[in-house]
Amino acid sequence: MGADRSTCNQVTVGGVDYPVQLDTGSSDLWILGSSAPIPGANDTSQSYNLTYGIGWAFGHVAYASAEFAGISIPKQAFLDVSSAQNPALSYGADGILGLGFTSLSTVDALVNSTGASTGRTLLYNLFQDNPSEPNFIAFSLESTTDAGDTIAGSFSVGETEPAYANVTSTNKIPTWPVNSPTRWNVLLDSFIVGTQTVPVSSSVSGAPSNKAVVLLDSGTSYTYAPTDVCQAIYGGVAGAQYDSGLGQWVVPCSAEIDMALQIDNQIFPINPLDVSPQSTGDPTTCVGSFVPQSVSVGAGQFDWLIGDNVLRSVYALYDFGDFDSSGKMGNPYVQILPLVNPDQASVDFHTVRGGTPNTNITYAVSNDAASGSTTVSLSTDVANTIDKLSKYLPAMLGVMALNALILIVLAIAGLVLLCRRKGKTARARKIPGRLSPMPMNNTNMNRFSDMPPPGSHTYEPVSMALTEDTLFAPPSPAFKGDSRQGERPRSVA
Repeated sequence: MGADRSTCNQVTVGGVDYPVQLDTGSSDLWILGSSAPIPGANDTSQSYNLTYGIGWAFGHVAYASAEFAGISIPKQAFLDVSSAQNPALSYGADGILGLGFTSLSTVDALVNSTGASTGRTLLYNLFQDNPSEPNFIAFSLESTTDAGDTIAGSFSVGETEPAYANVTSTNKIPTWPVNSPTRWNVLLDSFIVGTQTVPVSSSVSGAPSNKAVVLLDSGTSYTYAPTDVCQAIYGGVAGAQYDSGLGQWVVPCSAEIDMALQIDNQIFPINPLDVSPQSTGDPTTCVGSFVPQSVSVGAGQFDWLIGDNVLRSVYALYDFGDFDSSGKMGNPYVQILPLVNPDQASVDFHTVRGGTPNTNITYAVSNDAASGSTTVSLSTDVANTIDKLSKYLPAMLGVMALNALILIVLAIAGLVLLCRRKGKTARARKIPGRLSPMPMNNTNMNRFSDMPPPGSHTYEPVSMALTEDTLFAPPSPAFKGDSRQGERPRSVA
């Protein structure tokens, strides 16, 4: 069931529509209605103060019928909030709808503590109660140009936006960890600033040393990254400086910063208007949307928190796991389609900020140089074979040299006979050479032919979906595949 949506979507709870912030970084649904309990809801005695990186929401666990993206859920657990402080409320939302895994859900952990199992996330119940619905979501984020034109966001459940159908042909990017993840984490290969590829590293236990674990979080406006990463992005920009009071880099608005991320050997350019957006407090000042953090952003669970400044430049599909022919569900993954043409983005940048656009902006996929040399282990049989070859190698070389000498003599004799033949002319037919390789451009221009030109964006600082993991939630797959084997279709058409 699909429909055009912005990142603030409608969810129906107890027969009443509420606008909510869609958040891939959390897993709970909470609603702040005009009264508590909200109409049509049955509150329980369980209460909780749900704390985010920015803001909080206090209320009671409640149950009500729900509907989302045109799909009905007879009974949904959520937090019926009586008081809250959250930036999302300042922009017309009545709550947050977490699109993450049940294993991160505080409401589910609260319900589980009572011995019940009815606290699953809205998406879990949506797919559980509608087995014919493919279990993935896909969306692009809404952006607003300085001229006031709005580029509509798109959100769908179980299908893709027709204009972005190619997303299903892109790499299936595994989550990290691959099995039973709690968040939409993926591994970042590197990032590119201008023509320089910058290697990354991770502080997450078990993660590859030459990768960074990044959380894809649609509930956060900016990206929070290690200090050295932000230094690499803004440190070389003339006139840019770090403002300790602001906690961000301040960048000349005329400075175009061309950069891209490399994930799973794919390049994702970022609109330069999103790398240094205008400050919400002072439109004449531009700030770095990559915000430095002196310590691990995710408390050892991820290294970067990637927010809307990056996600605006892509169309992303979040798949909770394909079902095979036996009904067994596989691991979740993400598919990402780049939406930014770097050359066009440069034109858009200078249309807004002045100056001359850059041209021929390309980003090459870098090999994993940071991983060092590759060690090859040989089996015993292969090692013995090589040892034997080394013993007989001199004799073999002698035989080969004799054969080569005989071939040279025969070749000379043949040339002499050929030259003596009269009346023989060289053939005029030309032998075609090898085809020259086509120049590589990692951004397919045809991909953008139907895309409206992006402009600068209005940033609405909404909650960083970093809930306090104070309650134990046992690791579990997103959905119970075993309870309905064979009933679900594969999630990729």
